[in-house]
Amino acid sequence: MLKHAFSLPSSRFLWMLLVSCLVLRLVSLALYPLMDTTEARYAEMARIMFETGDWVTPMFDYNVPFWGKPPIFTWLSSIGFNLFGINEFAARVPHLVVGIGVIGLVYLFAKNIFVSTKIGLFSAVLLASTFSFILLSGAVMTDTALTFSITLSMVSFWQAWSGRGKLWGYLFFVGLALGMLSKGPLAVVLIGISLTLWLLPNGRWKRLWEALPWGYGSVLFLLISVPWYAMAEYKTPGFLDYFIVGEHIKRFIVSGWQGDLYGTAHERTRGTIWVYAFISMLPWSPILLWQWIRSIKEGKDTEERSDGLGSFLVLWMLAPLLLFSFSGNILASYTMPCLPPAALLLAHLNQQRPLPSWLYKIGFITPILLIVLVSVLRFDIVHPKSQKAILTVWAQQAAASESDLFFLHKRPFSGQYYSAGKAKQRQGDLTTWLPSQQQPFFIVQSKNASTHYPGWTCSKRGETKKERLLFCAQ
Repeated sequence: MLKHAFSLPSSRFLWMLLVSCLVLRLVSLALYPLMDTTEARYAEMARIMFETGDWVTPMFDYNVPFWGKPPIFTWLSSIGFNLFGINEFAARVPHLVVGIGVIGLVYLFAKNIFVSTKIGLFSAVLLASTFSFILLSGAVMTDTALTFSITLSMVSFWQAWSGRGKLWGYLFFVGLALGMLSKGPLAVVLIGISLTLWLLPNGRWKRLWEALPWGYGSVLFLLISVPWYAMAEYKTPGFLDYFIVGEHIKRFIVSGWQGDLYGTAHERTRGTIWVYAFISMLPWSPILLWQWIRSIKEGKDTEERSDGLGSFLVLWMLAPLLLFSFSGNILASYTMPCLPPAALLLAHLNQQRPLPSWLYKIGFITPILLIVLVSVLRFDIVHPKSQKAILTVWAQQAAASESDLFFLHKRPFSGQYYSAGKAKQRQGDLTTWLPSQQQPFFIVQSKNASTHYPGWTCSKRGETKKERLLFCAQ
């Protein structure tokens, strides 16, 4: 063990990289706007939840229930709003805290299985310095909570399997329940794929009944997860049919599924998830792949341990990729649950075939990229996909509180969020809405759109690179 420990970067280096990634990400949360479509959409749902006090049903808009996801993502940001007010930091920081929780689980897992605090730290640093992980952890999305849930269940399963106490067995079921509240049955499916493929060989499945507290654990799972599903269906009938059948069957097997009530299907060539995975694991994916190739060349596999750790990590990592290989509707963020086992697998492979410690200094590219990305957005070098700038001008207008606010043609989600739900959409055909307009209004429109509204005198109050804010009065 000591021989391998000396192959690792110094503890000082590891702590510097870990703190750099976490502190920079924490500071960055308030430095750029919530962007369309995902972040602004989910933040607006959380803002409505916070405003209305309805903690059961996330709302796509006022009185429009959102059936597409369970509520943990809205609960997290709503708690942030309650603690810090309605702002970008408050919307994002609870998700980052959950991401840090994932890092903590990876540290604990590696520390126990390798019997080394330093290897635990090394594994945690590999995950924290995976650029997509630290970036997504500070975003208003569903994937961080899902990743925490799966990581909790997988870590707890291994600990329970290894005889480290009954508590871990119960935590396995807690992870399953949190997964149901994070993204639904998908969490259970991903965990099930990993464990089924690992348990079937070598008769491991024979120990399954005694390894976990199935009776009380199942009751715990149901007590945590079922009440919300029952309340959601009671409040808005039709939720279960849409969410279970639509989101988990039709979305998966029907490429370009048109049943989405809230957005657009993300149609991709089947198998694209593997490309996304390689990119998501940067800067470590080339090293992970190289270590794997080294094992194959030596005629060995990742196992090399009697407890089956190597295959456990591989199957944990591959489960989302195998599942989404057959899906026509995917996003790059779907690879996030792969990242904790990827970090652990890289640490495991480094134990078998140590690489020069200086090679891991490539991890400092992550804090550098964070600084560059946030600077680009903060200083408007690349215009962020958000309505914050134009609506900041609107909010400063004396007539803002007494006038309507419209978006011409399309109202972005960030337009809803940064106007506190006041903004409405108006189509380009003026005859459908202008004759009935009674009070003055602001309207956000593209710069090439007409500024002529018959019967109204309009003046420009602000503009961005692509849009113009008008104020119209009779």
